[in-house]
Amino acid sequence: MAQWTGKVFGGVLGFLTLGPLGAAIGVLLGHQFDADAQSRREAGPRLDPAAFGELFFRSTFQVMGHIAKADGRVSEQEIEAARAIMAELRLDAQQVRAAIAHFTAGKQRGFALDAALTALARACTGRPDLLRIFVEIQMRAALGGNNLDPSARALLQRIASRLGISYLELAQMEAVLRIRRGSFAREQARAATAQQLEQAYRVLEVDPKVDNEEVAKAYRRQLSRHHPDKLKANGLPDSMIEHAKQRTQQIIEAYELIRERRGI
Repeated sequence: MAQWTGKVFGGVLGFLTLGPLGAAIGVLLGHQFDADAQSRREAGPRLDPAAFGELFFRSTFQVMGHIAKADGRVSEQEIEAARAIMAELRLDAQQVRAAIAHFTAGKQRGFALDAALTALARACTGRPDLLRIFVEIQMRAALGGNNLDPSARALLQRIASRLGISYLELAQMEAVLRIRRGSFAREQARAATAQQLEQAYRVLEVDPKVDNEEVAKAYRRQLSRHHPDKLKANGLPDSMIEHAKQRTQQIIEAYELIRERRGI
């Protein structure tokens, strides 16, 4: 198992492995000390930070490769989408080679998806925010690779369900990520379509029929939930903080669009 010296994470750990992705999860392990006995029994033996970082890293790219192969083949665009994720996470050359190897393993016919998901879910017991980040990364790769075609969508829905993420939450993730790709950022200067406005309400997770006060409350709630500092405190690796900042920006853009349409 390859390991790399990472960054000090929140003063909790001296060194972390796997560079950016391995900044995994010192705080997660700290929280697990406070979990109840039943949760600890369900989680099994607690992984040390190095093992957790390797598991998260391996699972991320194996599952990404498996989703890319969902329609029976992996296109050049899907490979480029995976490489874009690697670049965004600022993996070094050695980590990129490892990520490619994991991606290739995930494409193989005999890849044990259910076993991989079970191991990841067990390791993330009590930290559903990290499972959401995992699924968001998979969706980003699928959107970039094939615009989340039907076969990839069906597989991603299955994966999300296994990790305890509902269909509604998955749809909300998709709305946020499609906004991030610029689908309605470019349209803000124009009159918003009904579909774009609907997406904005989905980003805020609020019914379009509620009053202005409830919209504002939903906006503040989403900002609090996705604040980068809060996610980092819950164990989000440093390399993914930029993703959290971008998501926060999408929440702001959604609220501004609703405000404009409502004349608030």
